[in-house]
Amino acid sequence: MTPLCILVSAAARAQHGAAIAQALDGRAHVLVTPDDGAAQAAEIAFVSRDVTGLSTKHEVFAETQRFYDAMAAAPGLRWVQVHSAGMDRAIYMQLQQKGVMLSTSAGSNAEVVAQTAVAGLLALGRRFPELIAAQRRGEWSPLIHRPLPPDIHGQTATIVGWGEIGQAIARILQAVGLQIQVVRSSAAPTAQGFACCAYEDIARLLPRSDWLVLACPLTPRTQHLIDAAALRALPAGAGLINVARGDVVDEAALIAALQGGHLAGAYLDVFAHEPLAQDSPLWTLPQVLATPHSAGFSAGNAQRVVKIFLDNLRRYARGQLQAPPGPAAQG
Repeated sequence: MTPLCILVSAAARAQHGAAIAQALDGRAHVLVTPDDGAAQAAEIAFVSRDVTGLSTKHEVFAETQRFYDAMAAAPGLRWVQVHSAGMDRAIYMQLQQKGVMLSTSAGSNAEVVAQTAVAGLLALGRRFPELIAAQRRGEWSPLIHRPLPPDIHGQTATIVGWGEIGQAIARILQAVGLQIQVVRSSAAPTAQGFACCAYEDIARLLPRSDWLVLACPLTPRTQHLIDAAALRALPAGAGLINVARGDVVDEAALIAALQGGHLAGAYLDVFAHEPLAQDSPLWTLPQVLATPHSAGFSAGNAQRVVKIFLDNLRRYARGQLQAPPGPAAQG
């Protein structure tokens, strides 16, 4: 039998070579990197986190591009495991069009992203940006000197996207005392009995939303789902949290809603173009918390991703791995 050829990074080969061999249970295989001449023979590719590095889907650095080029140049490539939950990078869509099966690592950072989204919501709700700005100025400025922030307990959060991240966010927010509404790929009822609608009917839930929390995949159905009309439909003083993808929101309309005061604040981890342009108003708007697509970073993620890859590799070697549902089917 021809050895199974697996394309990996040099770091993944050094760190996980023994675990890969164990997962394959004696099946002949060879681990190649993009710099190996045999990379064109790859049947499997594992896009570990170190492959992506600091590259974004908009700006790809040379080392990442070499790995992408190696995948594109492998005519026998059949399956790719990616470290991320999303597959909206151009290379992944190109591979899918060629019939390559892709598997995500959805769930590996769900709790981390959910915790970050809730931290952003609580920070905005408790006016931390305002208080931190006063701290930087060395100014004692208690909230009592101005209109007090509304109680978070009892408010309503509308969560867009009902995958593992959206459900984890809902669980934490319920513990804090928020009411939950859900916007998802279908109007099918949630197991928890939350008010629910499909993406196309989001306008029905927006007027009752103190917080709009975006945790959905980027698909044709969710591209600019939150446009100027959707933002106007939110109550004055609502807040927006985006840990989904930047293009789920019309960024220009969001900036206008923030500058005009209709939105009380926003926590944004993702943007229409990444890195965020230096001249973007989102850097300096006082009611905005902006982080560099880092909501899901945590020390335990890498091992969880490797476990997903090894579990899938065992199934692949046995002919049991099936293509996962597309993003639209994941909530």
